[in-house]
Amino acid sequence: MNKYLLIVLTAAVICALSGPILIPLLRVLKFGQTVRDDGPQRHLKKAGTPTMGGVMFIIATVVTTLIFADYNPETFLLLFIFLGFGLLGFLDDFIKVVLRRSMGLRAREKLAGQIILGLTLGFLCIWLLRRGTVVEIPKLVSLDLGLFFPLFTVLLLVASTNAVNLTDGLDGLASGLMIFSSLTFALIAYYQNQPNIIVFALAVAGGCLGFLVFNKYPAKVFMGDTGSLALGAALGLMAVLTKTELLLPLLGGVYVLETLSVIIQVISFKTTGKRVFRMSPIHHHFELVGWKETKVVGVFWLTGLLFAILTLAVWHYTFLN
Repeated sequence: MNKYLLIVLTAAVICALSGPILIPLLRVLKFGQTVRDDGPQRHLKKAGTPTMGGVMFIIATVVTTLIFADYNPETFLLLFIFLGFGLLGFLDDFIKVVLRRSMGLRAREKLAGQIILGLTLGFLCIWLLRRGTVVEIPKLVSLDLGLFFPLFTVLLLVASTNAVNLTDGLDGLASGLMIFSSLTFALIAYYQNQPNIIVFALAVAGGCLGFLVFNKYPAKVFMGDTGSLALGAALGLMAVLTKTELLLPLLGGVYVLETLSVIIQVISFKTTGKRVFRMSPIHHHFELVGWKETKVVGVFWLTGLLFAILTLAVWHYTFLN
């Protein structure tokens, strides 16, 4: 069997096998999802569905990476930042669900954790991995950020984690999109001869594939902030270590659109008192105009696939030619 396919299948199987163990445990512990009253009425039936299920693909990703990747600083940095954001999300979920504090971690607490992890990534990329401080799209733009590079990694990780978090609002939406993003990074890493990033990217894709067994409509479990922050961090990590940070907004086009819809909605409402969308993030707008949840997810998945193909085309033209 092809090694790369084996990596994906290993992560998928580990994640899928953990479901029958972790989902009943989350249910017994009453780690259930709360649902917004002002959202689509059909979502009210999702109240109580186990959340924090991101633990499933986090475990699958970490175990698979440790099986197939080399044990070197790059691998351990990947896993450290990935787990760090997963833990941050877990704390947020735990406070929301178990301690019944609806907002979870305070904004400054969550941001502080993201800043610390982002700075850690930036500094270790410079002084441990010798990654350099240049961010670029060859033929188009090249910037040497110097000592400001760690601040750039903070901004990148904060943006990517929050964008994925906003996107995680429909059954299977964020986990499906992440498969396309991770496979794109795996292909880029393959041409860059970065085997550890290939393994990590394929492990993330496989973990998300296994998670979809339980997260597809109608979802039996949600990833929670535990999963969405970890996946957002994985996006940022792979972009930094493949030196394709400036392509991330294109690859994550759906995440960008989701985030922009929230920003536009807030600005419009605060300045004019009117809403541009029936509800933000924009996936809820489409639900409220009559689309079935499965149709919204399918269209957004297709859009994510098109963004991935376009990213590979731009990357091939600018980085390889």
